Amino acid sequence: QLVESGGGSVQPGGSLRLSCAASGFAVSAYAMSWARRPPGQRLEWVAGISGGDGSPVYSDSVKGRFLIWRDNAKNTVHLQLDSLRTEDTAIYYCAKHPSDIVRWGIADQMGQGTQVTVST
Repeated sequence: QLVESGGGSVQPGGSLRLSCAASGFAVSAYAMSWARRPPGQRLEWVAGISGGDGSPVYSDSVKGRFLIWRDNAKNTVHLQLDSLRTEDTAIYYCAKHPSDIVRWGIADQMGQGTQVTVST
């Protein structure tokens, strides 16, 4: 099970930290990702972290502004969102991949999502 938290409303330029609490498996052993669905648009994968060595990967749209990491002791994956823009407004989902490799589009678990709204 994946449970996201930390969403909210911020002004452009602001920051948020999202968390994904996992149960039933160890986040250190599997690749994990964050994806988002802006209003009326398709799902976009934005950040992933591989199992094992924890190598991160980011989409071009968030590179340099978002940071993904995991806390193995708390079995949680985090996403730090900085320098937020209005176009970052979306429902953000945490996802588990079936192996330790990040393969966007292939997930075997996904949470219910948390809303992030960026507006003036």
